[in-house]
Amino acid sequence: MLLVQASPELQIEIRKIINEDVNRKEQDLETIKEWLRKQPHLPNTWDEARLKSFLRGCNYSLERCKSKLDMYFTMRGLVPEIFSNRDIFRPEMQEIVKIADFVVMPNLTPDGKRVTIIAASKFDFDTPDIANFCKLVFMIGDVRLEVEKCGIAGDVYVLDADLDLPKHFLKVSLTMLKKFIICAQKAYPTKIKEIHIVNQTPLVDFAVATLKPFFKEKIRDRLHMHPDLETLHRFVPKEVLPEEYGGTAGKLEVFKAKWIKKLEECTPWFKEQENVKSDESKRPGKPTNYEDLFVLPNLAPDDKRVFIPSAAKFDFDTPDMANFFKTVFMVADIRMKAEEYSLDLRC
Repeated sequence: MLLVQASPELQIEIRKIINEDVNRKEQDLETIKEWLRKQPHLPNTWDEARLKSFLRGCNYSLERCKSKLDMYFTMRGLVPEIFSNRDIFRPEMQEIVKIADFVVMPNLTPDGKRVTIIAASKFDFDTPDIANFCKLVFMIGDVRLEVEKCGIAGDVYVLDADLDLPKHFLKVSLTMLKKFIICAQKAYPTKIKEIHIVNQTPLVDFAVATLKPFFKEKIRDRLHMHPDLETLHRFVPKEVLPEEYGGTAGKLEVFKAKWIKKLEECTPWFKEQENVKSDESKRPGKPTNYEDLFVLPNLAPDDKRVFIPSAAKFDFDTPDMANFFKTVFMVADIRMKAEEYSLDLRC
């Protein structure tokens, strides 16, 4: 089984968390379906199973559900580099599958959360087009919308930073990463409860600090760094983790193979969905400039970029200053890649 659903007893507890009223949920579904039919810029209808997942992910708030669905179909048109040509058999997607693990584990935690492992399949590889990895993530996300048959208490993500980070981080588009984060936070009914980054190093800390401004504050507060697996196990039970992460659930490659097989089976569905997206020419009212969502963090009022070097804590052993300067120039390289215009720096 791809995903094990909550037991009847756990479902009762989860319904309380997601505000699911068994006597109203069908009525709420009909309300959303009727709303879709009345939106000239959105599809008239869509899979009932996926609409139910949106309702559950939005804690049955009809207005939040409408907002998420609108953004979901809008992002499909606005970010074609992620949401078009979604075919797992394409060569570029086969290449991503070889080097990246994005595996949703089958069993829930005792309190009803779903755990996902994100890692590199090997340490040494050429930097891929990050858009294709994002595409893989949301393809699995769309399958989950269909195969999650009842509610869950939230999602837990375990990110393994054991890769050649300096080699890849400088080549990744920060704009694409922000598009990915915006889609994950605003367009999908995902309830991120915890993010755990394992194999923490100072360079990983720097990378995380670079990306933190793109996340909502509540997500930033749910981020945990782990130098080893022992501290991870204090948060995530071993019984829902694969063997590669000190768990007892089985081997990661076995679960990955099941997900790839499912994506292959869903190829016709992804092809059908290619043009199922918003038509912005038919959107009522004043057109929205969604490109504003993807701008990088703000400048100071006088168009200077603010840079704040400081110690993360007061008491520490004196490090090798060569490593500090190395980090400074890595930041400079990233800025040269990310800045579209020449800017003054305020330190």
